[in-house]
Amino acid sequence: MHLKTFAIACGLLLLATTLHAQCRGFTRKKCAPTLESYTFNGQLNSAVLAAGETAELTLDFNSGIDYRLLVCSHPVLGDVAFKVLDTDNTEIYDSANSDHDYFDFNVAGSRQLIVQIAVPPSESNTDLVHEGCVSIVLGFKEP
Repeated sequence: MHLKTFAIACGLLLLATTLHAQCRGFTRKKCAPTLESYTFNGQLNSAVLAAGETAELTLDFNSGIDYRLLVCSHPVLGDVAFKVLDTDNTEIYDSANSDHDYFDFNVAGSRQLIVQIAVPPSESNTDLVHEGCVSIVLGFKEP
């Protein structure tokens, strides 16, 4: 491996590690407190996304538990939207139809749900691409 290639690879790895650490800190400080009376499940589901990008995550949910699913993002990304779908791709929730950045629910039986996130396209006419952290935070209440 050439020294220049090695240096570039190391730089990219360092950048990815730094962005992930910043995202983790953002999630713990800015997102988790929004769960209010729900207990944070401790899982950090986050990604660095840019304008116009989408992401999808499948999560497991157990019956008999009240959940709050919160999508939290850096303000530079604009109004990040999310949908919750069942495994048959039937829409259960769409944040575009709500004034909240969270979804409170419970499930009748244990199941998997899919969370789809969409960062709006940039409204800027420049070549500058804004990136920011988008986190899915899950809280629960047991009866």
